[in-house]
Amino acid sequence: MPEPARFALLLLLALLAGCASWRAAVPGREPDEPGTPGPMLADTPLDPPQIREAFITPSSPADEFDSPTAWSAPGGGRWLIGSAKKTHQLVVFDGETGALLHRVGGRGPEPGRFDRPNGVFAWGDRLFVAERDNRRVQVLSLPGFTPLATFGEAELRSPYGLWLHEPEAGTLEVWVTDSYMEGERHEIVPALAKLDARLKRYTLLVDGDAVSARFAGAAGDTSPAGALRVVESVVGDPGHGRLLVAEEDVPTGTGYRVYDLEGRYTGRDMGVGAFSAQAEGLALWACPDGSGVWIGADQFHDRSVFHVFDRTTLAPLGQFTGEATSLTDGLWLSQAPSARFPAGVLYASNGDEAFSAFDWRDIARTLGLPETCP
Repeated sequence: MPEPARFALLLLLALLAGCASWRAAVPGREPDEPGTPGPMLADTPLDPPQIREAFITPSSPADEFDSPTAWSAPGGGRWLIGSAKKTHQLVVFDGETGALLHRVGGRGPEPGRFDRPNGVFAWGDRLFVAERDNRRVQVLSLPGFTPLATFGEAELRSPYGLWLHEPEAGTLEVWVTDSYMEGERHEIVPALAKLDARLKRYTLLVDGDAVSARFAGAAGDTSPAGALRVVESVVGDPGHGRLLVAEEDVPTGTGYRVYDLEGRYTGRDMGVGAFSAQAEGLALWACPDGSGVWIGADQFHDRSVFHVFDRTTLAPLGQFTGEATSLTDGLWLSQAPSARFPAGVLYASNGDEAFSAFDWRDIARTLGLPETCP
């Protein structure tokens, strides 16, 4: 090949690689892993009010934390349980102080061990963990983290987030996001026609320590407007019949796709156009009368911006940042009162190396929101 042509080809390849740099660049790498260049809040005109974190857990860069969940521990305490993707563990903190309590698991396919755990969800005395590289959801019993069951091995390809609810007594419904990719480096979003299985649905029967799961089908819109291209967080709102899925694909409009509880795209989105970095973690503050707010995280590398939306209309209500919290993957909002947080607490992953806690009273006062339900 002549030298000028060779140079032109190399330049074109470099430009194409740069355009895709926000996506995975090596096998298994995620767009928001530490070291990946990303947008900075300091480079934008945004200036949201700042709320001081109630606490930040000890820093642990080796863990690469992702998602938090909260569990009411014996004796009236609260545990903050987080997934650690690189050490393949669950890390348990005191939910009132942020102190490290203990670690669970390690890498492996055996029950009670994990391979790149991501989404976590505490329900009663059960903990559900989505494992990307074991391609399953594991169910454990709390407080001992005793393995009870796994499911999804036959259907899941790259599970990330999960959400569950109890449509009827004794029966749980679990939704899992499956962000499978194509290409040698797993960096290519599949064609629209292949995005019809981004959501996997399971029905679980729970009887004491006996857990049985049934695959209830896959879902995913294949239209340009409703397709789920890069997905992780999923949170439902049974009171309004909604299932919100974080769409991280920046070029097509990052925000939250609004599906119904049957897995059908409703034709609505929340926050598209408001997010400048990448919409990710999502949490719901819900009241029995149907009122409440959604909180979504915009993943800036220096400080996350938390966007607040009306639960009913999905209209924006405001924004805030922490003093130090950045690059937020997962959110968990616990409305249960405690001594430290009598109106509830919002937990957020922080820079992949810690978790932050925000007192709900501070959020409510800053944005003019109710501190308690009507």
